[in-house]
Amino acid sequence: MNRRHFLAAPGALAAASAAQASAATRLIQAALDDQLGWKRLEYLCDSIGHRLSGSAGMARSIDWAVAEMKKDGLEGVAAPDVMVPHWVRGHESAHLVSPWQTALPMLGLGGSIGTPSGGITAETVAVESFDELDSLGAEKVRGKIVVYAVPWEGYGKTVAYRGNGAIRGAQLGAAAVLVRGAGPVGQRTPHTGAMRYQDGVARIPAAGISAEDAMMLLRLSRAGTPATVRLEMGAQTWPDAKGANVIAEWRGHEKPEEIVVLGGHFDSWDAGQGAHDDGAACIAAWTAVKLMKDLNLRARRTVRVVLWANEENGLRGGRAYREWVGDQVKNHVAAIEMDGGCEKPSGFGLTIPNAAPPVQDRGLALLKQIAAPLASIQASEIVAGGGGADIGPIMREGVPGLALRTTGGRYFEWHHTHADTIDKIDPRHFREAVAALAVVANGLADSESRLAG
Repeated sequence: MNRRHFLAAPGALAAASAAQASAATRLIQAALDDQLGWKRLEYLCDSIGHRLSGSAGMARSIDWAVAEMKKDGLEGVAAPDVMVPHWVRGHESAHLVSPWQTALPMLGLGGSIGTPSGGITAETVAVESFDELDSLGAEKVRGKIVVYAVPWEGYGKTVAYRGNGAIRGAQLGAAAVLVRGAGPVGQRTPHTGAMRYQDGVARIPAAGISAEDAMMLLRLSRAGTPATVRLEMGAQTWPDAKGANVIAEWRGHEKPEEIVVLGGHFDSWDAGQGAHDDGAACIAAWTAVKLMKDLNLRARRTVRVVLWANEENGLRGGRAYREWVGDQVKNHVAAIEMDGGCEKPSGFGLTIPNAAPPVQDRGLALLKQIAAPLASIQASEIVAGGGGADIGPIMREGVPGLALRTTGGRYFEWHHTHADTIDKIDPRHFREAVAALAVVANGLADSESRLAG
């Protein structure tokens, strides 16, 4: 290195660091003062509502977001088509008919078939695990409704019964399955979510019921008291429908071809409003980029917001984005996903795919430096381990992935339920999420270094 340049470097780096700190301070204050982002989240939740792939709500939200992004003056606004699954819930109900009679709150699982006309009325067999189900054997399961009354041991363990429960039950001849919600006990609140079938295994109806009702049916089973349930589901899967990823940018001034992408998934389940999952993330990421534009903060690189299609029941938005960017995936310096609800943000997790420990350590150090100003809102914690379902396809190409982390105290009480509504979001936490996304996205876009070196 030229000695003159070497001597000048510390001063230049200090000036760059000061400029980034100033930008971060301005973005944090602008985010905390912003009113439009919250108003847009209210409109999305209250005037459009849930946004299941293929639904009228999903189509309305796409048209609305494109129009509003153009009003904001964002660049490169586009909505490239994504063909998405089109599952329709239809009328559905569940009733305990013996040993006493009561309605059981329920939500059909996404992708399930419906019941025959008139429903299915059958005795239940309740288990706490797949191992217990297998130990019963086909003789004790055939023709019955399997109830998965599994303990809540965190989302990762419990959600396996939602995903694979119908397959495992059908392999033993079950007529249908009912799955305890993937969340803590919550005032008889059922949870929906995607389920799977397997080629060569009979397809049977699958629905979510509340933790309380699953545990009741388990107690009856343990006591040797027969319990009969009538299940009716009008679910149907229609031909794929046209959806879209919604995209907008604030282009860089020095390396506009290099991209920092951030966003959330615009679709939701057809229960509640999709406020935490994932409407708040979409509006927060969008607002973060708009604030960069409003403050005329043009980083070296381009910052791109994407509202991804079809995360909930197909992951087609993330895959379509990977195809859309083509060879330019190599120019993505980072991808940031928010898909863990909108409770108070605490910081970010980072994964640099296939990176040796020194590279990962340098990336974490750079991210800590960029996020340091977020200490003012207690959102500067940086840990290893980041990414998300929608950015997964480009992470597999080596793009560093970040996930916005939150305190996460109550998210799974509302996740995939009728209770996922905007009143569960603290406006202050939403604005802090905007600030965190804005500071990190702008900092990564303006940094002289890249996370992956």
